[in-house]
Amino acid sequence: MARIRAGSRLGAVPAKVNLCSRLETGTDLIYVSGMDRASTNAPTPDAFKAAMRGFVGACSLITVGRGDEAGGLVVTTGISLTADPPMVLACINRASSAWPLLGRYRAFGWSALGAGHQALAERFSGKDGAKGAARYEGGNWVEAETGTRLLADAPLAFDCRVDEMIDRGTHSILIGRVLHIRTLPGAGALLYWNGQYRALADQA
Repeated sequence: MARIRAGSRLGAVPAKVNLCSRLETGTDLIYVSGMDRASTNAPTPDAFKAAMRGFVGACSLITVGRGDEAGGLVVTTGISLTADPPMVLACINRASSAWPLLGRYRAFGWSALGAGHQALAERFSGKDGAKGAARYEGGNWVEAETGTRLLADAPLAFDCRVDEMIDRGTHSILIGRVLHIRTLPGAGALLYWNGQYRALADQA
């Protein structure tokens, strides 16, 4: 296993670093990942996106803003980050109309989509051309403590405060602190796989 010692010149680090290489700084060891960026075998963005179609994603709505300045989008990248304190994480394209609103309002709603929410998911994905506050039409909403809207019939919904936004490539990693939780048993789930929505009914 290659080891890079503190104080060594960066120029001495090989262009291709083993994924299990360790950077030693004093008594701490930091694992660093590396790749040969000059490699002609590096995947293209299109190839990467095509491969990602093989992942099964749970669909959620991120809602942000108020009144005519409300916006939102569908994400399949949402996960829990920590339970103590309760925090969630999602990846948001910085080209989306909702992205600047997250920085402005510093709060957002997170509504997991149920088995019957495909039409709403398509609307928030911009399939029918709806933008901004118009995307909320046809949904059943409740106002959260932060002022954002949550889907009333969502199997799970969080009222969140923006804790941090970390820019990486074309996206921002959105980290939210969960302030309030709503749950609705029996609503099922809406999944996205291989370019299509898949409804998962509650079998209980």
